[in-house]
Amino acid sequence: MVDYSDTAHPPDICLILRAHGEQRWLVSKVVPIVRQLEQRDLVPEDQVGAALAYLEVLWLDACSRAAETDAALAQLDRERAEGDLILYEKARRYHAAVRRLHTAVGRRVTALTGAPSETPALADF
Repeated sequence: MVDYSDTAHPPDICLILRAHGEQRWLVSKVVPIVRQLEQRDLVPEDQVGAALAYLEVLWLDACSRAAETDAALAQLDRERAEGDLILYEKARRYHAAVRRLHTAVGRRVTALTGAPSETPALADF
């Protein structure tokens, strides 16, 4: 068995993987619940409260994932000179696209729950 515990991925790859994971989380976990709640007839009235509570928990997790993605971006920016410039730019563009998705979903979550749509780490984007 091969031990990969000491393997360090380049920061551009780390950012791409984090952004992909965040995007996938938003699209597969958060957005379906948002859509169901936006169309009130899809959720029985006696389950709306539970669905909103679940959405709030999912959103907290989404914000945590976004903070990890932003940390990967900061790491990439610190080590920019060491990597491939093309991959660096692609990683930054992917991050920006995922950040726009997060912001758009955040507005919808806020409209449904009244919960803050941004964490302090995301307020700069």
